Amino acid sequence: MVVLHPGEVFLVEWKKVYRGAPARLPDAAWPVIEASAKAVERILAKGEPVYGINTGFGKLASVRIGDADLETLQRNIVLSHAAGTGEPSPVAVIRLMMALKLASLAQGASGVRAETARLLEAMLVQGLTPVIPCQGSVGASGDLAPLAHMAAAMIGVGEIFVDGARLPAAQALAEAGLEPLVLGPKEGLALLNGTQFSTANALAGLFEAELLFQSALVTGALSTEAAKGSDTPFDPRIHLLRRHAGQIETAAALRTLMAGSAIRASHLKEDERVQDPYCLRCQPQVMGAALDILRQAANTLALEANGVSDNPLIFADTDEALSGGNFHAEPVAFAADIIALAVCEIGSIAERRIAMLVDPALSGLPAFLTPRPGLNSGFMIPQVTAAALVSENKQKAYPASVDSIPTSANQEDHVSMAAHGARRLLAMVDSATAVIGIELLAAVQGCDFHAPLRSSEVLEAVRGLVRKQVPHLDEDRHFHPDMEAANRLVRSGAVIAATSDLPGVT
Repeated sequence: MVVLHPGEVFLVEWKKVYRGAPARLPDAAWPVIEASAKAVERILAKGEPVYGINTGFGKLASVRIGDADLETLQRNIVLSHAAGTGEPSPVAVIRLMMALKLASLAQGASGVRAETARLLEAMLVQGLTPVIPCQGSVGASGDLAPLAHMAAAMIGVGEIFVDGARLPAAQALAEAGLEPLVLGPKEGLALLNGTQFSTANALAGLFEAELLFQSALVTGALSTEAAKGSDTPFDPRIHLLRRHAGQIETAAALRTLMAGSAIRASHLKEDERVQDPYCLRCQPQVMGAALDILRQAANTLALEANGVSDNPLIFADTDEALSGGNFHAEPVAFAADIIALAVCEIGSIAERRIAMLVDPALSGLPAFLTPRPGLNSGFMIPQVTAAALVSENKQKAYPASVDSIPTSANQEDHVSMAAHGARRLLAMVDSATAVIGIELLAAVQGCDFHAPLRSSEVLEAVRGLVRKQVPHLDEDRHFHPDMEAANRLVRSGAVIAATSDLPGVT
């Protein structure tokens, strides 16, 4: 169970929620939530127009709503804004979104009642996840459509995933012993206004990109061994002179991964090659730069995850409702674009290592890593697949944050496109992970040709892991199952679990 201390949740705790841990608020959060709801009551009692509480929304903010219609106003905004489309978002991402919203509401600036936050908490704890279409947010005025689908499920409208089944929301709530919510003043707007959908998708991309990065360090080291590359470019003195922290840490990780290798020792002397290709030699520079910008994105997302981004914001100490623009997800959009660039480059340099390994002129290994090239094609087409995946990621890496389109009759005339930028990340990581899986197979195959020489203890553990599921390729066989097995090893974290500590983001 993750306890979401409002404003103080660490990335590792958000990661646990994303990986499936239930989440709840600490006891100290409830009085703060209740004080915020009481402030809304006092603000309403003044009889003055306050945006989102007793007025219309967006371009209709000038329309005053009577007290008798305030409950209907909040229900209407939820139902009208639940206008997303596309496939359902991944359950893990939506659970993270719900936790982000819960922690935001608990900071006492949103004006919701305790019973509203308690329902959201109960759904998280009991595994009730609203079905939320993946498309429909432009990342400003908050992630209105996705969050409206969440709020709709809370009032018994729409659908909810429960243990993989897709049930009508009212039925799912009833079977869990929960009552649908009747929204009070401000509550509908508080639930559907904010950046939590974009932020959850960006965090999911970040968490998966971290696993991708670490796995690529391992396969990069294995490829260096397969090609009998030099570890001299990883000498710490080189990297200390340039000063970039990620580069320094990446070089250190590569040295550790290759330490004690008999393959490396076999060509320390009398090797005619002077320098390795960039895909081997410049791993610290490329991967280190990726690590640095992933950490930069992580810092931005950590702040966003702990912030409050709905509108208007309630200040209980002065009984004020202040309208601003915290719902504009530009920081998230920039972070998502940065993550996309890192994912693209991690896959790109890995594909170049695969291409190098299958080329006998560069690697010194049999052509396409097969003992009988010509009769057999070996790794010829897996490299083509890797190239296709890398090019697809290049197309997806175009920055989303540079786009904008006016909405809501030009009231919302500049938007962030953060949801677009964040939502593509998991697909990009999937493609890059498949590239790393191909490199894993190619590098292990390449090292096989150096027998009886062995690599380092760490890398031999990884080779052993692979060879338990995928035998050496002597003759051509159906390649797809081999690739799927390698992908599973990478995605599950088994590859990095077999190694020592690797630099990370969270």
